[in-house]
Amino acid sequence: MRSSISSLTTITTSQKPTCRVPIPFIEKDSAVNEHIDQMRLSATKALLERRDVIVVASVSAIYGLGDPDLYLKMMLHLTVGTIIDQRAILRRLADLQYTRNDQAFQRGTFRVRGEVIDIFPAESDDIALRVELFDEEVERLSLFDPLTGHIESTLQRYTVYPKSHYVTPRERIVQAMEEIKVELAERRKVLLDNNKLLEEQRLSQRTQFDLEMMNELGYCSGIENYSRFLSGRGPGEPPPTLFDYLPADGLLVIDESHVTIPQIGGMYRGDRARKETLVEYGFRLPSALDNRPLKFEEFEALAPQTIYVSATPGNYELEKSGGEVIDQVVRPTGLLDPIIEVRPVGTQVDDLLSEIRKRSVINERVLVTTLTKRMAEDLTDYLEEHGERVRYLHSDIDTVERMEIIRDLRLGEFDVLVGINLLREGLDMPEVSLVAILDADKEGFLRSERSLIQTIGRAARNINGKAILYGDKITASMAKAIGETERRREKQQLYNEEHGIVPQGLVKDVVDILSMGEGLAKTKAKGRGKSRGASSVVEPDVQALTPKALQQQISDAGSADDEACAKPGVRRGGTGSRQAA
Repeated sequence: MRSSISSLTTITTSQKPTCRVPIPFIEKDSAVNEHIDQMRLSATKALLERRDVIVVASVSAIYGLGDPDLYLKMMLHLTVGTIIDQRAILRRLADLQYTRNDQAFQRGTFRVRGEVIDIFPAESDDIALRVELFDEEVERLSLFDPLTGHIESTLQRYTVYPKSHYVTPRERIVQAMEEIKVELAERRKVLLDNNKLLEEQRLSQRTQFDLEMMNELGYCSGIENYSRFLSGRGPGEPPPTLFDYLPADGLLVIDESHVTIPQIGGMYRGDRARKETLVEYGFRLPSALDNRPLKFEEFEALAPQTIYVSATPGNYELEKSGGEVIDQVVRPTGLLDPIIEVRPVGTQVDDLLSEIRKRSVINERVLVTTLTKRMAEDLTDYLEEHGERVRYLHSDIDTVERMEIIRDLRLGEFDVLVGINLLREGLDMPEVSLVAILDADKEGFLRSERSLIQTIGRAARNINGKAILYGDKITASMAKAIGETERRREKQQLYNEEHGIVPQGLVKDVVDILSMGEGLAKTKAKGRGKSRGASSVVEPDVQALTPKALQQQISDAGSADDEACAKPGVRRGGTGSRQAA
């Protein structure tokens, strides 16, 4: 049996958090990615049902995920032969936040046809459940394709999981509402005693509205800010996270730990600073401070057995491992770390242009790193003026377009990519044979030992890999980075000689960089050097579409903010719904 591999990342494709800066109040606005939401629910379901599970998660794993105990209590267990009233099933589905929709059957909905109830599980993307009743008895349970109606299999039992990790039993909501009212009264008194009349009125109106919504619907916008009451936690206690769903003997692997560990440490402080301002000005109750990511100390206490993975481990990982460091620098393909050369700064641009032309003739790519955005843009303009196909990449470019730029580089639509600090961890481009680091002797964060090693490593996927560091002197960071790279290269060469391995170039499918469960349409380029315009993937006629492709067309047509719905036969992915919380 194959292991279950799931993904758990932040549920939103874009998010503007609630904040006050400090005069205007900015309400939270986020776009929920339905596919990512489905994968998150699928991940926790797999953890609760199986032992052979691999979950690939971002640092959002340390954010609150909903109490697993309440989540388990809300499940709907169905078994063939069980005596249960149809209305009881429908009420339970409503409690799980499923909605009835007899017309558009989609994830998180159910429909009723006589004594047959079709349920589209929230954690599934292509399989639905059919419950057939006879005289208040579950006669048959079957899984079917929601598009074609084809029965895939029959079951003896099935568990319907809640639509949200934050679903809460009614009695817990009622109890939480009473606790919220008590805190509201206490906070109002504090504000009035300090003559903060506007803040008191603002807090009262907002909280009373939330209480009415919770009483009528069972949830409200921003209900996560009351998570302390809903989960029954005390002030200051850590929120339930993905770690609460893991078994005691689980294994945590932290990739690129030299970056991830500092991120985990900084998230609590950033979240706290923002919410303290909201509490001070009456936008939230003090309990909202407990809707937070884990503190670093809490993360350390909850994390199971851990493996830190990094080409440049930080001091924390080295200390935590107690010297148990495994040096995995030998590659199965026999590829070596790149050759490194140091050249003077005075002629770096002209020398770089010469090196680029050598690579473009043999259809290889070049990465160039600069110190500033302005320098990256100016260098791009200069190289364009000299006939090179070049684009730049920095933080002003949105995430999807970054992926498209990297894909276009691999496809050969341009030869040179100029960047600052993004051409580092995670970029796996076998076509890149040269990495040029301008002003490498300017000691600092962008030219530290770890930054240099990571940037140099981008050329380690090509059999002709080479890195050129432009500097008039060799700094301590340069010396360490060069020394470490040469040590690894020597070890790799020795291993290859001992085992008769001939280095071979890495072959990787270009589409891998955009494969995340569903396609991403190309967006319009915004003048980042020479590039192609916007393009769409045109499908053949509807008759020739596969069921999945047809379902995607239907989904696109139902998306109000997707221009694809106006173009017959044009498929575009990554649709999501808007949500304010």
